[in-house]
Amino acid sequence: MQNYEQKRAKLVEAFRSTMETSPDLKQHALELSWSNWGFGLEPLADSAKRLATHGITWIELHGNRYGADLGYRANDVLDTLGHHGISVAGVCGMFGSENDLSSNSGIVRQNAIDYIRRQLDLCHAVGATYMLVVPGAVGRPRAYDDMEFERSVETLRLVADDFVAAGVRAAIEPIRSAEVSLVHTIADAKRYIAAVDHPGVAHINGDAYHMQSEEANVAEAICEAGDSLINLHLADSNRSALGAGSLDLDAVIMALYVAGFAGAHRFATPEPLGPGGNPYPAMFGRPDPQRLDTLVGDTARYWRDREAALKS
Repeated sequence: MQNYEQKRAKLVEAFRSTMETSPDLKQHALELSWSNWGFGLEPLADSAKRLATHGITWIELHGNRYGADLGYRANDVLDTLGHHGISVAGVCGMFGSENDLSSNSGIVRQNAIDYIRRQLDLCHAVGATYMLVVPGAVGRPRAYDDMEFERSVETLRLVADDFVAAGVRAAIEPIRSAEVSLVHTIADAKRYIAAVDHPGVAHINGDAYHMQSEEANVAEAICEAGDSLINLHLADSNRSALGAGSLDLDAVIMALYVAGFAGAHRFATPEPLGPGGNPYPAMFGRPDPQRLDTLVGDTARYWRDREAALKS
């Protein structure tokens, strides 16, 4: 067998052992959520209706409180989502050049601190369990200097107590080196978390698309993350709907079961954004409802079909 086949064979054995040891897992489907910032400037009610139509009952909200007068209002969010039977899994923090935790500008780092605190207020009010944090700006793959890591750690530590007070877990996301300048792998995220050294910053948000670029093996990386992995973003190899590329989705699903995702209030969250070096412009784009309906429907169906096949 090729190396990846040997690794997959070990994963299959671990999955079988997990299911035999805990047969009740066959009654627990993995929690499927959806990250909505890729829907662009679409009304939340339209997004919620789409997700409900395809049986998705969790959402990862766009962290769009960019200022005191901008972004979601908690009561409106709860009313809209409640009407469609959807709950908030987490909030996707958006970290660009203007709120970069690792910036060499103190003004920018203060923007990052203020931004995080606004999102934590939203998280607490809508019942989100985690907030995604990116240690450096998305869309800036070149480092400022050799002190980025230390500045990012120092800045995030200043708001670590706020995560605890809000009852929200900071989830550090490793992103491929084509998009960010630091923290590209699960191992990098663990080093970053250890450097922050605070109970409020102890979890990881993985992303299967980035893992395909940066990890030796996606499933192994999921298992390596273990209990610290609270959410996994999903897209196929072409960053499109699941099933539209060459991602070994069965291996991803098996790894999530081995990592203890089932029944643990941890989430698998599609985020198919399309190819490119910086996906952030999509958050302010004009939505194409027909394309988004197909994207969500195809992804949800393929995910459930593969999960059911593995457990049959």
